[in-house]
Formats: sequence, structure tokens, C-alpha cells
Amino acid sequence: MHDLRVTQEAHTRHPFYRHLYFQVLVAIIIGALLGHFNPGLGEQMKPLGDAFIKLVKMIIAPVIFLTIVTGLSGMGTLRGVGSVVTKAFGYFLFFSTLALIVGLIVASVVQPGAGMNIDPATLDAKAVATYAEKAHESTLTGFLMDIIPTTLTSAFNQGNILQVLFVAILFGISVILVGERAKPVVDLCESASNILFKFVAILMKAAPIGAFGAFAFTIGKYGIGSIINLAMLVGTFYLTAAIFVVVILGAVCALNGFSIFKLIAYLKAELLLVLGTSSSESALPALMEKMEHAGCARPVVGLVVPTGYSFNLDGTNIYMTLAALFIAQATNTDLSLGDQILLLLVAMLSSKGAAGVTGAGFITLAATLSVVPSVPVAGMALILGVDRFMSECRSLTNFIGNAVATVVVSRWEGKLDTERLHKVLGGHELHLPHHKDKAAPAAPAE
Repeated sequence: MHDLRVTQEAHTRHPFYRHLYFQVLVAIIIGALLGHFNPGLGEQMKPLGDAFIKLVKMIIAPVIFLTIVTGLSGMGTLRGVGSVVTKAFGYFLFFSTLALIVGLIVASVVQPGAGMNIDPATLDAKAVATYAEKAHESTLTGFLMDIIPTTLTSAFNQGNILQVLFVAILFGISVILVGERAKPVVDLCESASNILFKFVAILMKAAPIGAFGAFAFTIGKYGIGSIINLAMLVGTFYLTAAIFVVVILGAVCALNGFSIFKLIAYLKAELLLVLGTSSSESALPALMEKMEHAGCARPVVGLVVPTGYSFNLDGTNIYMTLAALFIAQATNTDLSLGDQILLLLVAMLSSKGAAGVTGAGFITLAATLSVVPSVPVAGMALILGVDRFMSECRSLTNFIGNAVATVVVSRWEGKLDTERLHKVLGGHELHLPHHKDKAAPAAPAE
């Protein structure tokens, strides 16, 4: 367990302004005001947000690698690794599909695009051409092949999460097979991991600056007023995502003995950071550490969180089916039940094929519509202007979904310290700055 000061000044005696969540919240508000009242200057703040995200991405690959290697070494057997992976992917498949279905149902009932009467011939197809090209490049086969890095080190050079995950799992399995002779390497990884998370703590000091720059740019470039014309779509998406988190994920949390609201409160600093930067990757290292701090076993955290960032995208899936039906309704395109089922099936595949690609939500939508001929791909031009605002909601929902998945899979594995989880979520944080266990203490499944 690493020092939890990485993600927030956890000591309750610290004044409120020392807490990361407060600093990020103030930064977002100042950024929004600057972008609204001085759009030109707000747009110029973009490098601040980009620089912070680059800083975090710089550290993601080694964090994932070291967490997985040290975690798997503590499992001792390959059977445990296979069990975690099987349960995690079962969870991902079920809830990703459920998210697609929820988006489909809500769009059919609310019909946010009805009455717009847009002629597809009048739409600017060039505006979405780049996304459509990327979608064609992101085939399922290509995605699977891309998991294998060109060389052992290229995964780290390119920052591809799935490639790092692939190398880390193979390395961790090799450590298990070698056994006691690998102990010096494991000890080295453990020491490097402690240093690395202190490195992350230093980087997180810049989080308010990054959130300020990213949010100032978003409001300055697109303007809050740009969402008015498509307020029905944006509002429907945010409401649907909220219902999915509170009702569906909330029920999952309740069945597994904890509260979704307490989990969200525990992750408030990271959620504000995701909101400010419109990127869930900006909080990935912090999420891994806080899940381990909350009692989830390190091997489970190391496997579930990085994998979930590509395969457990609840917010992106809701967006895809909701946006696809919005375009169909806005362009008066009738979709039969068969068309909607085809849309659902294609979305299930395309959401995996473009995982990990920058702008994945919009690209996966392009990939889906290009296979479902009934809905005009050019219709994506309708939502291009507000996609940035919906990107924030996608990232938030994806982030919460992966946090829930980590706790649930840990519990299914019998490797969740439930007593610690309840204390941490209840606000009684435990400080173990030099805790060196390779996995959180296992507690019997409730």
C-alpha cells in the first residue's frame, strides 16, 4: 500500500483548502469563468491541460507494470490469475452490454432527436471524415493484433495500456513460475513501485493547473451556449448516465455490501479531475492506489483497472446507442426492431475495437454507423459541436464503473478487506504510508 497523499491530503486535520478536491473544484470554476468571459484567452490555456495529461500518461505504463508484477507475485499460483481475469471479463461483458441496452431504451422512449427534421444531404460529411477513417482503421482484428507490442520495450515507449498490460501479465506469470529465485526482482519492483507512487504524488500537485487549463479551453472554444440547440440530447445523456450509476451500479454496490454514494464521495478528487480534464486516464494511477487503499487486493486492482479502461466503458456504450438513435430521429430515419438489434450487436464489437483510441467515444460511434447502413454517418456532424461536453460525462461514468468493478471482483475473489473498505468509505481513513504487503488482506466473501 502506498502513501495515500498521492491523491489527496488525507489527514483530516488539514484545512479544507489543502485538499486536492477543493483545489481542483476552484480551478474548474475559475477556468469556466475565464473561458466564458474571455474565450480567446481561455482557448490559449489549452497547453496547461494537455501538459498535465501528458505528465500523467508518462507515468501510467510503469505504474501498471509494477502494480501487476508485484501483485501477481503475491498470488503464488496461475489459477488465481485465471480466476480474476475470468470474473473481470464476465463482469465487463454483462454491464457493457447492459449500458448499450439502457441507451437504446432511453433514446426510444425520450426521442431527443424527434422533430428536428434534418435533411442528411445538407450535413457536412467532411466534418466527420477524419473520425470515420480512424473507425475503419480500428477493426476488431486490428485491435487484437495491436495488443502485442513490436518489441518488449515498445509498449512502454508508445504508452499503449493494453500492450503494457499484456507484457506485465506475461512477466508476472513468469515470476510465479520461476518461484523463489525471482524474489530479488520482486523486491526491486516493490521498491521501484514505492518510489514511483511518490513520483505520482508530486505530479498530482499540478492537477488544479491542468484542470483549469483544460476547462478554460473547453468553455472558451465551444461556449456554454453551444449546447442549447442540442440540450435535449446532452440532458438526456447526462440523466441516463446518472440513472445508470445511481440505480444499476448502485444496486450492484448494495448487493456487495457498500454504498455507491460513499464510493463517489471517496473518489471526489479524482472525479473532479476527470471532469476538468475530460479524460479518465488523468486519474488512472490515483484510482489504482485508492482502490488498494480501500481494501482491494493489489493483483485484482492491477488486472481489473487497466483492463476496464478498455473493456468496461459504460459511459461510452450508453453514448453510442443514444447518439445513434438521436441521429436517426433527427434525420427522420426509421429503424426497425431488426435495425436496432443490429445496431446493438455492432456496437458491442466496435466498442472493443476502438478501445484505447483518442476520442474513442466519437470514433466507436463512427465505426458503428458505418456498419449499420440505415443511419447516415454524416449525421454525426449534428453532435460534433457538443461531443466535448458529453465526453466529460462519458469519462465520469467509465471511471465510476471501473471503481465499482474493482471492488466487486475483489469481493467475488474473496480478496476484499470489507472491514477496511467500510472504514475508508465511512471517512475513517487508515494511514499505512510504508505498507509493503503485496496484496490487501483477504477477507471471506460476505
